[in-house]
Parts: sequence; C-alpha cells; structure tokens
Amino acid sequence: MILVTGATGNIGASLTRQLAAAGQPVRALVRRPGSTEFPPGIDVVQGDLVAPESLAGALDGVTGLFLLGGFDTLEAVLAQARSAGVKRVVLLTSRCVIGGAPDNAITAMWLRSEDALHRSGLAGTVLRPSGFQSNLLRWKDQLDRGDVIRAPWPEAAIAAIDPSDIAAVAAVALTETGYLGQALELSGAEPLTPAEQVAILAEGLGKPLSYEPQPDDEARAQMRRGMPESFVDAQFRFFSAGEFDDSRVVDTVQQVTGRPARPLQGWVAEHRQAFT
Repeated sequence: MILVTGATGNIGASLTRQLAAAGQPVRALVRRPGSTEFPPGIDVVQGDLVAPESLAGALDGVTGLFLLGGFDTLEAVLAQARSAGVKRVVLLTSRCVIGGAPDNAITAMWLRSEDALHRSGLAGTVLRPSGFQSNLLRWKDQLDRGDVIRAPWPEAAIAAIDPSDIAAVAAVALTETGYLGQALELSGAEPLTPAEQVAILAEGLGKPLSYEPQPDDEARAQMRRGMPESFVDAQFRFFSAGEFDDSRVVDTVQQVTGRPARPLQGWVAEHRQAFT
C-alpha cells in the first residue's frame, strides 16, 4: 500500500490517479473526507500531518509514503512511519536547497525537512522541483478584474514544472528501487519570464493579456497578506537579490519517466477552466 499525503493538492491528486491507473494499491490522506472525489479503488482516510497522532490508522499496512516537506511535525511523522513498517519515502522539498543560503527562511525549511528524513533511518528519495506551473493560478483574481497581470521580478525566468510531472517522477520512485538514496532535481521544459508566462496564458485562454512589472514595495505589501514576513523576505532574497536561480533546465523528468517535461502550454490547455 502506498500512502499519498497532500492527496487533494496539485501533485498529490495527480499521483493518486497515476498510481491507481498503474494498478498500485493507493491510500489518500485528506483532512476532510468527502470534500474531493477520487477515482474508484482509492482508499481515502482522514488525517493531518500537523497532528501525527491522527496518522496511526492511515499508516496501517503502508510500505511506501509520499510525503510533503515543510511541516514542523515532520520528524514525528517519520518516526510514526518507521514504527508502522514503512519501507520507502518520497519527500517533496525544493531545488532552492542546491547552493541556496541556509539562513534563508524558505531554504532552511526545506533543509530541515531533508535532514529529518536522513535522520529517520528510512530509505527514501528526495524530489527537488523548480517552481510550479500551477502558480499561475495566483493571477486569477487579477484576471477577474481585467486583462493586465501585475507581478514582480520581470527579469526572473523560472523553468516552472507541471505538477503532474513531479507526480510521475514520484510514482516511479515509489514503485522502483533505482532512485533510493537519491535527491532528484526537477525542472520544466524552458525558462520563462513573467511576461512570457502571461503571453502563453493569453494564447491558451484566447484573450488579450498584458504584463506590467510590479514595484517591489507594492509586491512586498501584497505578499505580507498571505505569508509570514520571513518568507516574504526569503522570496525577495531569491529574486530581487539574485540568491536563487530557478531558470536552470534539467532533463530529470525525461530520464526517470521516459518522456520530456510538459511545456507550460500543455498545463494551461488542461487547466483553462480554472481561470474562468
């Protein structure tokens, strides 16, 4: 049995579908059963990573675990997994840990997650993806108000990855032994600036859109409404100070799954209804 945490998220939902389609026994961990529909045959259980004591039943009979990083309770969750007999963990972090400053709040969070897995004694694979193509959904509110997208860091290109590609790599790592003990850097097909992302979104939605650079002070004030101050500072260190280059393209998706990473156009075509 494979347990997928974050099963209603962009990666987890795709991973449960891919594993089930391949005939793997899958259990989906959700906080609110019934809030999301899953394909037939998937065992849906209630639990929460921030409450490790809630996972006892969910871990029963589980040998493979897809685990989101970034939780303060991650060490306790991994201890429970080991006690329950889990044999293999695939942990999601970020490629900002590669050469990133360890005192950056976001980098430090992912480094702690990876360290927790190493110290747990469990066999595992770490996935270190680039930014997600699904992050374009953050622009939906602006699209509801008009056809201008304002976003910071106009020169910061990101080789954003389709979450379904991360899920495909995770599915291989959970069902084959060749990637145990490895940390896999993942990226999308090409680096794109915000203006280039907006142009692809406009083409996919069939509507004229334009990009307008957002001043740092305005972007900082907006971001403060949705994340801790330390994470806001971390983002500005990444992209204003140039601490993290998320533009590098790697072919890991091709190497692991046998097919290339999906371009942004494919993700937009698949999710265009989410913007309407």
